[in-house]
Amino acid sequence: MLWYLGRRLLQLIPVFFGATFLIYSLVFLLPGDPIAALFGDRQPSQAAIDAIRAQYHLDEPFIVQYFYYISGLVQGDWGTTFSGRPVTEVMGHAFPITLRLATLALAFEAIAGIVIGLIAGLRKGKLFDASVLVVSLLLISVPTFVIGYVLQLIFGIQLGWARTTVSAGAPWGELILPAIVLASASFAYIVRLTRSSVAENLSADFVRTATAKGLGRRRVITVHVARNSLIPVITFLGIDLGSLMVGAIVTEGIFNINGVGGTVYRAVTLGEGPTVVSFVAIMVLIFMLANLLVDLLYAWLDPRIRYAK
Repeated sequence: MLWYLGRRLLQLIPVFFGATFLIYSLVFLLPGDPIAALFGDRQPSQAAIDAIRAQYHLDEPFIVQYFYYISGLVQGDWGTTFSGRPVTEVMGHAFPITLRLATLALAFEAIAGIVIGLIAGLRKGKLFDASVLVVSLLLISVPTFVIGYVLQLIFGIQLGWARTTVSAGAPWGELILPAIVLASASFAYIVRLTRSSVAENLSADFVRTATAKGLGRRRVITVHVARNSLIPVITFLGIDLGSLMVGAIVTEGIFNINGVGGTVYRAVTLGEGPTVVSFVAIMVLIFMLANLLVDLLYAWLDPRIRYAK
């Protein structure tokens, strides 16, 4: 196991630097002048423009700019925004909010999606199963912003059960409705994935063998069917954690949440390469660590899997 962990951690290094280089290149190729976007309608002096370009190495070639950024990153310096704030300070404000939102969304889609998918799989071909398939298909088809505005109208304005906009501190209670909106599409995928996996495993040989041995139905379902059906679901959940944080841009815009989405959008608009790359670098780390955790969970879900020689 330790050998496998060491190998996977070493694999994270080139992936991390490759992702940061790619994102930095894309930001560098964006049209427009970031200095002009910084001052807006004001017309700064040429001396001020030159000073800012020199401060942020904007007068250097692309590869030199990237080298300065990576050098600082290795030393723990994530850079500064064009407004003079350290990027770590901006991340310290934005990431906890989006992480709370993504955690609530992940918990909702995991618990509700697995339970509903399990029941639908056990009742394949019945009314409940058909209803679940129709509702899940509807959630997949409808855009997230439409679901957000509809739930905002029903639960926020008509019923008054939730706030239509989240306050500055983004407490857990106010993030429940945005989390449901954020998790709606992934919830539908998990329901369908769990349902199909359970329905397939019910007719598998190991289930028939367990039943023939005289095991009770509850034990067969919980130990044999459910446990083996969770393997593809866990894979999806591990990947979806990073997707939820990235996809929170739309949801944060609907509910006026000052998280990662709004911060990255403003940084892209201003052409702040270090800010965008720093946020994306954290996203990349979350993706990689989530996938590593999923691989380790495989050994618990399926004893046949062995990572160590």
